[in-house]
Amino acid sequence: MSVVSYPPKEHNIPTAGPGAAATVTAVQPLRTAALETQPAETAAEEAAARDGLAVRDLNAYYGNFRAVADVSITVPQRSVTAFIGPSGCGKSTLLRTLNRMHEVLPGATVSGSVRLGGVDLYGADVDPVAVRRHVGMVFQRANPFPSMSIAQNVLAGVRLNNRRGWRARADEVVETSLRAAGLWREVKDRLNEPGGSLSGGQQQRLCIARAIAVQPQVLLMDEPCSALDPVSTMAIEELIATLKKDYTIVIVTHNMQQALRVSDRTAFFNTQDTGEPGRLVEMGDTQQMFSSPTQQATADYIAGRFG
Repeated sequence: MSVVSYPPKEHNIPTAGPGAAATVTAVQPLRTAALETQPAETAAEEAAARDGLAVRDLNAYYGNFRAVADVSITVPQRSVTAFIGPSGCGKSTLLRTLNRMHEVLPGATVSGSVRLGGVDLYGADVDPVAVRRHVGMVFQRANPFPSMSIAQNVLAGVRLNNRRGWRARADEVVETSLRAAGLWREVKDRLNEPGGSLSGGQQQRLCIARAIAVQPQVLLMDEPCSALDPVSTMAIEELIATLKKDYTIVIVTHNMQQALRVSDRTAFFNTQDTGEPGRLVEMGDTQQMFSSPTQQATADYIAGRFG
């Protein structure tokens, strides 16, 4: 007998923003397109721009206020990149531009480009809803849908995207996603219980299972462990190490030791003064960034002398 019971028709699945339940007509999957010629410092960066995420000259605004200024970075495929920096330097704002969630806020705009596999995610013919399927998001606080069971939470994004044949494969998707999130053994006999009945760490892993159920290419994590205890934090960090074999992961964290433990590359952001936009100070291999950064501001932040 199926372990999945579906919500009644009147249930509305919460969405990331206006239009998120629209039918996806573009970028399903993201179309293949030639990458525009862009300067790359190394062959590795050129490859990352082609196969991973490539951000070029990105500016993010809240109305007239520029929160992020002139950011150009590359995020290699199937790796973990950490964004670090003091509060207010634009890390989370930049993260939300990578799956077009920033523009959901009234008055929020973006200039520049974000390319995934060579496709400009801000192209005029690209559906933001499809972008969010390819670039998933895990938020700071676990947000399982309270009216849904554990199984229904996992399938929420799959239902929203109306993936072909998902009903016939529902049980398989639930089990595969929960196994990938390291949660299956803990909940396999409780799948019809509310997602909110789980512990905080389990809820966060449930949200990760929900995000990967739609098989995104990229997984964004905005301080995913900030509200968790050390044991749950360790579980999430171990999960990140496993997931990077299949996903490109970008994580915002204020925990320097976490950035050192989980990431392959680290980007440090800062502002010149209060009210000034956040800017990329430097980016590089995590071990190198933490042992011998090129900028004094990076060394001071990592050492805890400010921020």
